[in-house]
Parts: sequence; structure tokens; C-alpha cells
Amino acid sequence: MARIETQHLILRPARVDDANDLHAIFTRSEAMRYWSRPPHESLAETREWLASMIPSGAGEDFIIEHEGRCIGKAGLWRFPEIGFILHPDFWGRGFAREALEVVLARGFAVHALDHVIADVDPRNAASLGLLARLGFHETARAQRTWQVDGEWCDSVYLKLDAPR
Repeated sequence: MARIETQHLILRPARVDDANDLHAIFTRSEAMRYWSRPPHESLAETREWLASMIPSGAGEDFIIEHEGRCIGKAGLWRFPEIGFILHPDFWGRGFAREALEVVLARGFAVHALDHVIADVDPRNAASLGLLARLGFHETARAQRTWQVDGEWCDSVYLKLDAPR
């Protein structure tokens, strides 16, 4: 798996020593509000999640590193579906877009994907806005697609076609 440097970030494969930084994200309720599972309750839970992220062949997920610190993850966690999360302290600085632009370009150029999809909670205006700015368009909506911590969540399905 590649290591990619952008203007502000390094995108790299996950490592076991990322657990503490990821735990700092996965325990934050605001970061996990629209995630597919509730905030992590223990470092062991984060370590288990991290082990599942370390390259498996189902996709290509990157740790987002800024100034030597893991601040999130972005990638095609399962081809062709994109996913991302960022520590709230780094929201609003353009880092998610910077990371996703690289992930998308790589998905199309290296993995020859003809499209990328996303499944987003319709209440997640920030993610929907970011994906729209990246060129994604809505393809469908569905109700009660995820149950997270006893709460049913809906989905907006988005798609970005490969550049022609």
C-alpha cells in the first residue's frame, strides 16, 4: 500500500501504534455521531477495529497524518465505497477534502474503478456538502438502514463516476 504526501498531510497504511490516536477520535461522540457504530468504550475496542483496518485486500484505507499525528482515516474501505472520519479538532481546515481528493484519484487511476459510492446519514450536512463539492451526486435514499446504539438511521446514497 502506498504512502502519499499532500500539501498538509501524509496518507499511509495503518499501524498498530495508531491505536491511541484513533481511540481519541472514536471516543468523541461528535465524531461518531453519524458513524456506523457508537463511540468506542475501550482501547481494546479501538485496537480490534484497527486490526480490521490493516490491509485486508477488500479495499484501501489510509491513516491521515498531520504533523506526525494520526488525525483520522480516509479510504475505499471496501471497493468501491469511500469512508472517512477526522478528529473534531481538525474539522473545518480542508483536511478531509485534501485526503479524499487523493483517495479518489488513486481509486480511479490505480484501481481502475469506474465509480465510487458513499452511504451518508442525511443529517450529516458537512459530509454531504463535502462529497457534493467533490462531484458526488445522490442516487437514492432509504429509511432505517443502520441501527446504531438503539437508534435507527437513514441513508443517502451517492455516486461519483470516474473522470472520462
